[in-house]
Amino acid sequence: MSATRPLTAKELAAEKARRVRIRRRRRTLTLLVTAVAVVAAAWAWKGRPLVTGSSSAGVQLDPSAFSPTACMAFAPTSGDRHTTVFLDAGHGGLDPGAVGTTSSGTTIDEGTETLPVELDAAQLLRADGYRVVVSRTTDSNVVHLTPADLSDGILSLQGAHDDVAARDVCADLSGAAVLVGIYFDSGASASDAGSVTTYDTARPFSAANLALATLVQKDVLAAMNAQGWQIPDDGVQPDSEEGSLVQTSTDSSLAQAAASYGHVLLLGPADPGFFATPSTMPGALIEPLFVTDPFEGTLASTPSDQEVIARGVAKAIEQYLAPAHSG
Repeated sequence: MSATRPLTAKELAAEKARRVRIRRRRRTLTLLVTAVAVVAAAWAWKGRPLVTGSSSAGVQLDPSAFSPTACMAFAPTSGDRHTTVFLDAGHGGLDPGAVGTTSSGTTIDEGTETLPVELDAAQLLRADGYRVVVSRTTDSNVVHLTPADLSDGILSLQGAHDDVAARDVCADLSGAAVLVGIYFDSGASASDAGSVTTYDTARPFSAANLALATLVQKDVLAAMNAQGWQIPDDGVQPDSEEGSLVQTSTDSSLAQAAASYGHVLLLGPADPGFFATPSTMPGALIEPLFVTDPFEGTLASTPSDQEVIARGVAKAIEQYLAPAHSG
C-alpha cells in the first residue's frame, strides 16, 4: 500500500507473491546478518536515546544471563489468573532491525517501534490478571553481551544469534503459557505492505502454534482496519516461508548452519550444534506493518497507533488462553 491509496486486488496479489520471495532472501529472525547490516546497526544505535519504559516494577529473572533491563517479569495489576505470557519486542540495542521511513521522511527503525507495542500489550494483559514477562524494557539487547558477541565493538554474527536465543531462554525461565513476538516487516519496495503472522510447524505443539497465530493475525488486523487503515492481509504462514539465505559466500560455520536451519529462531526447534535452547510453549510472531512503506511506517511509529496494535495482540492472547479459565 502506498501512502496515498490502497492496492487494488490485482496489485495486492502480485505484491503478496513477490513478498514471499523477498522474505526467503532477506535477513530474518535467524539473524543471518551480513557485515554491512551489522555495521549499519551499530551506526544507527550510537547516540540514540532509550525508549521510555520503566523496569522499576519488574523483577529480572536472571541478571547474570541478560542485559540489565531485559527479561523482566511483571505481576498482574488486577486479579490473578496464575498464568504467564511472554512478549518479545523484536531487535533492540546494537540490532535496530529493519530501517524504514514515515510519510514525513523521518527515518525509523524496527527495534525502537516494537518496544512500545510490547509494553502497551503487557499493561493490558496485566490489567486482565496475567503475569507478563517481556524480553526487554528499554532499547537494549536481551542477552548479557560478552566479548564473543562483539566484533570491533559491534554485534557479531554470534552475538546476533545469541540475542535471539536469549529470548527463548527468557521465555522458558518465565514458565509462560504462550509466546508472542512483535516485529515489523520490510521490503525492497516502498509499496510492500501488509500484516503477516508466522508460526512453526515442526514443534510437537504445532497445532497450538497455528491456533495462536490465526488469532493474532485476525485480531491485530481487525484492530488496525477498524481505524480505516486498509492494511492488506498477508495471512498466516509457516516459518519456513521466512527462512534466510546467505547472500554472500562465507566460511562461517554459524552462517552455514543458519542458512540451512529453515525456521525462525524465536519459534523453531533445537538443532544440534546450532541451537540448543528452543522455546517450550506455543508461539507466534506478528509483523503487522512494513516500516519501509511510508504510510505504514508512520503508523508503526505513532504512539496511539502502536496502542491499537497492542490491543489486538492482547485480545488475541486473551482469546487463546480463555478456555483454560472458563467454567
